[in-house]
Amino acid sequence: MAPATVSIRPFIGAQNFELSKAFYRELGFEEHIIDAKMSLIRLGDLAFYLQDYYAKEWVENTMIFFEVKSAAEWFEHLQSLDLQNKYPGTKLVPLRHEQWGRECMVLDPAGVLIHFGNFH
Repeated sequence: MAPATVSIRPFIGAQNFELSKAFYRELGFEEHIIDAKMSLIRLGDLAFYLQDYYAKEWVENTMIFFEVKSAAEWFEHLQSLDLQNKYPGTKLVPLRHEQWGRECMVLDPAGVLIHFGNFH
């Protein structure tokens, strides 16, 4: 049996570090600065490391899935923020109904695709 684990924290990149940090704060995440080139971005018990590092092929192929209680509520929240007019390159993908549940997605300023989904 493997030893106990506490969390999983992926590393994602940012093309414009300050813009990406502001984007995640606006979504409701908390930023915990680690150093000048890295922050821990946290939402409740979930977190990832945002880096001041950009490799186009890597970042634009990064996806993070947040399991949420209500994808519909997240979609309404994301719509209310008017992200596309504040953060160049962002895109909100409408709520979709899948056979496994529902999800909406938002493309962050660097091209990372963030999924907010709930299972049936």
